[in-house]
Amino acid sequence: MSARHLPLLLLVLAGCRRGEDTTALLTDARQRLAARDGKLTSYVLAGTAHEAGQRMDFQFAYRAPQKMLGTLGTPAMRAFAWDGEHLYERDDAAKKFRTYEGRLGDGGLGNGGLGPEERAGVLTGLFAPFAPEGFRVPLLPGQGVSARRTPHPRGPEAVELTVKPAGTDVEVTYVLRWPAMDFLGKRTRSGQDTAELRVEEEHCEQALGLCVPKRLTQWGGGQQVAETSLTRVELNPTLPAETFSLSAPGGYDVETKTLAALGGR
Repeated sequence: MSARHLPLLLLVLAGCRRGEDTTALLTDARQRLAARDGKLTSYVLAGTAHEAGQRMDFQFAYRAPQKMLGTLGTPAMRAFAWDGEHLYERDDAAKKFRTYEGRLGDGGLGNGGLGPEERAGVLTGLFAPFAPEGFRVPLLPGQGVSARRTPHPRGPEAVELTVKPAGTDVEVTYVLRWPAMDFLGKRTRSGQDTAELRVEEEHCEQALGLCVPKRLTQWGGGQQVAETSLTRVELNPTLPAETFSLSAPGGYDVETKTLAALGGR
């Protein structure tokens, strides 16, 4: 091979197109992620998570913009539902039922309410474990994000979006199929510690023009440490509002609190 062909070869091996504007690629990727997010307005999942020798069955239902229902155990041992205003918690083992008022307030400075960002944080922390990566698009900050093309066996073409917050040694890279922006994996690095989430199987729907994960594995230190397998995937089903409201069974202790109390657990 002549020396004049070497720069082009290096560009190909690096997954970059010669002369491609990476800023334009990132802008294009953000637009495609927003378009993809608009296609998936509801879904129902059921599956099993395995980690550290433990197994947990779970179910999850979501309807845009922010209605969620998650249950753990079979039959349900614990359930959480958010209807947009109230959070419901049913603990079958303890026979307790709680309703958390979701009113907005001054962020816990005097009236017992939560600010919008604090409320979103409480709900995200509670429901994020029910929905595997790939059903909602990554939340990318306005700055500290880079993009590059890369080959991928599930692609065949993919884009990597890397988030590096300023002032930290944390780096998170999302791998997404191009141009559909389907989630293919995620790598996380913090100092010398690394972790990887891989999509092993997918559920695809041609009518929507997208795929979602059906089986994912978590890796650390070169070994698999966890696995999530979905046995049920329904995309864009009709979910009435009452899906996201729970009631207290007979004989359960019932109490009402605020979301601030849940966030302070």
